[in-house]
Amino acid sequence: MGIGEVAALIAAIAFLVLVVFLCFFLIRLSKTVKDVSESVNSLTNDANHISKECEQIMVISNTLLNNVNSKLDQVDPVFQAAADLGESVSDLNEATRNATEKVKSKSGLLAKTSALTFAGKMLGRLFSKRDKNSEETN
Repeated sequence: MGIGEVAALIAAIAFLVLVVFLCFFLIRLSKTVKDVSESVNSLTNDANHISKECEQIMVISNTLLNNVNSKLDQVDPVFQAAADLGESVSDLNEATRNATEKVKSKSGLLAKTSALTFAGKMLGRLFSKRDKNSEETN
């Protein structure tokens, strides 16, 4: 065996080792690709299922939203009436407050008028008694 034959034998063994490692690598790569393919198929099926469920949820949500909007349309007049009532009560309170202030401002004048009327009546009685007394003495 010559040097050339030994070199060819070493090269053949190296090539054989390379081929064996490539075979193991390709077998593992094929298993990995198969697992990835199964995962993608599973994800696709799950995504389709989720998509159908989301579509059903959207239909139900839209129906619910339309129902709530119709109920709100029915309730809006009640809130408007309550707002109008609040405004009316506020106007009534303001009118009452104004009337009270007018009465208070006029109560001083009323008290003076009442006092003068009372004094006038008392003087009238006093003068009438005096006139009666002077007529009796005459």
